[in-house]
Amino acid sequence: MTQNTLQSALPILDLKDACLTLKNNSGSVQILRDISLRIDAGDTVGLIGPSGSGKSSLLMIMGGLERATSGSIHALGQDLSVLNEDALARFRRGTMGVVFQSFHLIPTMTALENVATPLELAGEPDAFERAAEELKAVGLDHRADHFPAQLSGGEQQRVALARALAPRPRLLLADEPTGNLDASNGQMIMDLMFDLRDRYDITLVMVTHAPELAARCNRIIPLRDGRIDTSTQAEAAE
Repeated sequence: MTQNTLQSALPILDLKDACLTLKNNSGSVQILRDISLRIDAGDTVGLIGPSGSGKSSLLMIMGGLERATSGSIHALGQDLSVLNEDALARFRRGTMGVVFQSFHLIPTMTALENVATPLELAGEPDAFERAAEELKAVGLDHRADHFPAQLSGGEQQRVALARALAPRPRLLLADEPTGNLDASNGQMIMDLMFDLRDRYDITLVMVTHAPELAARCNRIIPLRDGRIDTSTQAEAAE
């Protein structure tokens, strides 16, 4: 088996008994409990559940943005627990894109500069040309020189999506990508995200409260009280 074949056979994400405990002024709070989950290439996974169920925290440990307290998390065969913060950042840069509800654009940079930044960090010699192509793909080439404050919420999220996908990651993590948008802009982002997923052959994992967005996923993982809600999964399978 060649190295490329071996890599393609690996799960995109493989979590075993992952737990997350955070400390606050009142003591320790267990956020995630014994999460075991495998996500393969091409999956589109919706993480659903009530507020406080651990959805966003699960997404964060999948991307190495939060460290699991115990258990194991492998992304593309890499054990995330053995990487320091710099190594995690480099690993994410080459393999993952992340989209947040609140956009997280750099306010002092134009749309073009925001999209070009991860490409420059990756050492791409044609970063700005690639960034311009990505903005065109999300229909914002005419807004390339505008700053985030000059863009609508829907436009900012399209820039964030272009930035996340510009390095051609194998995995896209999205945390409530339509949560701060009105119905019309939310629908536009939904359609665009799924179109780009298909175009670039990306595995997608997203947190959502929107039933219509979850319904477009081929897998739905319900969470409750920091655990995968197996009772809900069983009901959905019947």
